[in-house]
Amino acid sequence: MATQNAIRPLDGICTQAQYLELTNHSRRLIEFTDGRIEVLSPPTDRHQGLSQFLFLALHPFVKRLGGTVLFAPLRLRIREGKFREPDLLLMRDANDSRRQNDYWRGADLVMEVVCPDDPRRDTQVKRLDYAEAGIPEYWIVNPIDESVAVLTLSNGTYAEHGAHGRGEQAESLLLEGFSVDVGELFDAD
Repeated sequence: MATQNAIRPLDGICTQAQYLELTNHSRRLIEFTDGRIEVLSPPTDRHQGLSQFLFLALHPFVKRLGGTVLFAPLRLRIREGKFREPDLLLMRDANDSRRQNDYWRGADLVMEVVCPDDPRRDTQVKRLDYAEAGIPEYWIVNPIDESVAVLTLSNGTYAEHGAHGRGEQAESLLLEGFSVDVGELFDAD
């Protein structure tokens, strides 16, 4: 999801505690980086349809492994002073200590559906953020060109495990046996 407009008057003034309090009482998707609050655009129907398809595919697969998958809005702490709200986030072990009620302190896999009004945010900015958080796998689902990029973390940066289009299967390296038919994904919304 793209930024609508950062709330400029709060730049450098808002603390992490204030951010957490604000998001506890908001229906908006809000992210936070070093004192700067970013209010995100509401997801579109297509965005939600793609997220739903992925969630419904992941949920039974991950549950059988003893894990959990959830969807936005759920805060993910990248590090002290930086939070994101991925479209989908997953832990292979539902009892992982990083899974906290207020926010997760990490994840094993995140997925973002690219927002057309700011594709760079999901394809570049969050790629760096999720690498910083040490998240082993990141899927970038791009409705603009109907592609799915599966990225895996290696030595602190993401390498492309696969870039997939219609007629192909996007496969997880982390979740052996999990794949999504890219054509079905983009036809389902």
